Amino acid sequence: MDFLLILTTFMILLVVLMMVAIYSVFIKKKSQLILLQKIKEATFEQELANSQVEIKEQTLNYIGQELHDDLGQKLSVARLMTNKLSYSTESDNKIIANEINLLIGECIQDIRNISKVFITKQVEHFGFIESLEREIFRIQRFQLLEVHYDINNRDLEINSSHALILFRIIQECINNVIKHSKSKCIELIVFDDKDRINFKINDTGIGFNMDRVNNGSGLKNLISRAKVINTKFEINSSEKIGTKVLITYNK
Repeated sequence: MDFLLILTTFMILLVVLMMVAIYSVFIKKKSQLILLQKIKEATFEQELANSQVEIKEQTLNYIGQELHDDLGQKLSVARLMTNKLSYSTESDNKIIANEINLLIGECIQDIRNISKVFITKQVEHFGFIESLEREIFRIQRFQLLEVHYDINNRDLEINSSHALILFRIIQECINNVIKHSKSKCIELIVFDDKDRINFKINDTGIGFNMDRVNNGSGLKNLISRAKVINTKFEINSSEKIGTKVLITYNK
């Protein structure tokens, strides 16, 4: 009888200890998952903040370029034409005055366009595709590259909190083509599929040796940013042939 009591007590104690051990493992795993989730959220928030800062810097650069290259030149021409009024004939003065009026009208419209860019959050205000197309328009306007753009659906399903980071990844790829590729044209293809959206950015520039840049900080940064928003970033380049980038966003 005593042996049975001892055995029963031992079995109960063993079961209790096993339950405590299982509960401890469960709590540990749960704590690890919570910590991992918090790290992911913190990483995402940091990337989002970085993208917002970079968008502001890009916007200020755009405004500076517009003021210097476009608005400044128009005002300089208007000033020169104003000086001509003092020694031109009356018939010429009417023509000059009309041209000055047209130039001032263009300057006013330019200022309005610049103010819209300055006072709004680009991606949030205009939308992802509109912001992307404004970037293409900027390239074409300053004659930086010939752009071949194709899209099969302008109404894309992109998580609003992911859109800014995705836009910055694409914008950085485009800027890399402008700065480093020496390509005369760039191809941007947006293909919307059922479960994903593919963005292809191709150029026919000088390319580079993939073995030399695989560990580069710039490429690592693009890949890590893509991972934060569940996006795959692939790049393939050959010297003297060009570079192809494929960005796959999972909906």
